[in-house]
Amino acid sequence: MTAKNEVLDSIETLTLNHYNQNAEAFWNGTKDHDVAQNYAAFLRPFPSDKKLDILDLGCGPGRDVRYFQSLGHRPVGLDGSEEFCRMARSNTGCRILHQKFLSLELPEHAFDGIFANASLFHVPSRELPRVLSELRRALRPGGILFSSNPRGEGEGWSGQRYGHYMQFDTSKLFLEQAGFAVIDHYYRPVGKPLHEQPWLAIVAQAGD
Repeated sequence: MTAKNEVLDSIETLTLNHYNQNAEAFWNGTKDHDVAQNYAAFLRPFPSDKKLDILDLGCGPGRDVRYFQSLGHRPVGLDGSEEFCRMARSNTGCRILHQKFLSLELPEHAFDGIFANASLFHVPSRELPRVLSELRRALRPGGILFSSNPRGEGEGWSGQRYGHYMQFDTSKLFLEQAGFAVIDHYYRPVGKPLHEQPWLAIVAQAGD
């Protein structure tokens, strides 16, 4: 294994270990979060009566998979944490893929939309172009990628979790280089001044 791959493997392993070891606490702390604004932004570009094939990238214990399922869509979850996958299967009964973000194996043109809520910021900057390109290929032409990430500058460790923090202009550049067009963005929580909105949400559309 090269030095680069060793670093990436360490980043992924330590971050996933943190989630595996804190899975129940994570579920209890996030299961009641109000993310209705994100759901609405993700679904808005689609016809209201269309049943969608959705990939929940970084599905955690399955909160968002369960929501999309309740609307009659066909969600598939994906997470690198074995414990989260176990919990998501139990909470939803849906198909949940155990895959790491740096070694995705996704079918081409399989999804209408990909919902990546608080997950893509774990991808190191050097790998993000490749991962975004793989997500675009997994989407059908014109498909939607929703991402919501803590915003900031730079990347590195926060405790046992690795994060890559970007502002809008940098995020937009990465997306455009991977073949997406940004169609909407906003900051959260809603109704706060910008300096009290640490989350950046982006809706992007895959090119043909």
